[in-house]
Amino acid sequence: MSARVLVAMSGGVDSSVAAAMLQEQGYDVVGVAMRLAPEPPAGLARRRGSCCSHDDFEDARRVAERLGFPFYVIDLRGDFASRVIANFVSEYLVARTPNPCVMCNREIKFDRLWERARALEADYVATGHYARITRGADGSYCLLRARDSSKDQSYFLFMLGQEQLARTLFPLGALTKSEVRTRARALGLKNADKPESQEICFVPDGDYASFVERNADRTRIRSGRIIDTIGNTLGEHAGVHRFTVGQRRGLGIATGEPLYVRSINRGSGDVVVAPRAEISSSGLVAERVSLVNPAIANEREVRAEAKIRYRHAGLAATLEFVSSDRAEVRFDSPGPAITPGQACVFYRGEEVLGGGFIERAMEP
Repeated sequence: MSARVLVAMSGGVDSSVAAAMLQEQGYDVVGVAMRLAPEPPAGLARRRGSCCSHDDFEDARRVAERLGFPFYVIDLRGDFASRVIANFVSEYLVARTPNPCVMCNREIKFDRLWERARALEADYVATGHYARITRGADGSYCLLRARDSSKDQSYFLFMLGQEQLARTLFPLGALTKSEVRTRARALGLKNADKPESQEICFVPDGDYASFVERNADRTRIRSGRIIDTIGNTLGEHAGVHRFTVGQRRGLGIATGEPLYVRSINRGSGDVVVAPRAEISSSGLVAERVSLVNPAIANEREVRAEAKIRYRHAGLAATLEFVSSDRAEVRFDSPGPAITPGQACVFYRGEEVLGGGFIERAMEP
């Protein structure tokens, strides 16, 4: 009897080809689309390039019909609202910049989805993520970057541990995006040239600040001053949720030189700005640290590359695990602005060691 795999299908070309590849490899494929995002408020339409629309579900259904495997839409809006959207709003209100894609993977795709997989007696869960899983000589699982560095999504998957990796499949990890589209065309899939989703699915117009305001307790919105590093007032603002550390555009002040957000005081509401040269850091403290292989924590100090944003090139660093879920990350040389709330992911060459969420920067 073939192993059954539950494939998360978004309606895009990546998850469609992932499902097709697994079917070709002999798996008993079951396709599932997850209804996550709430409907946009009246007067707001989903932007082109967003996901989770009715059209996306229909695209996924047509792929399943063409390839001949069962397909279901499961409603996870309640879980998504409580586990991802609520976190997104709460983090912005306390002057942190969340990464909802990381939270969605952790809380929904590799948690709630696996619960559905068990109910359908599936042996594996698969997605269209560009990442690779291998197994070492000692039997432990390793999470690796994708072969296509321009599409690598391992950054969003650092929270996967040994148990999850043992039951997860990433069929696209060794392919480039162009190869995926070529396969889709050969299969006759209508979504072979479908544009990629670019926006956060639950922010229909791309205006994150307005979304937070619509969904927040108004008493928690903290307005305040925009000040320089010695306390001079340069302007006022309507809420700390409108700023992120390292931000340059949209500050609402006019000065003779470019200024960047250096820090945000969620208590007073003060947003401190400074020239680029004054926003560097020597490292960071990461909380809620998760390791792909917990044995790494036994090393007193670990040499790694620290990636502080998805599109960041990474910095040579030394990790010191100060507790079971906290780490100090010291850069070899001063790095760019550190944004609390974002994920910091640790790499050793192609391998993902793990990661955590940035609590604060270390001063140079």
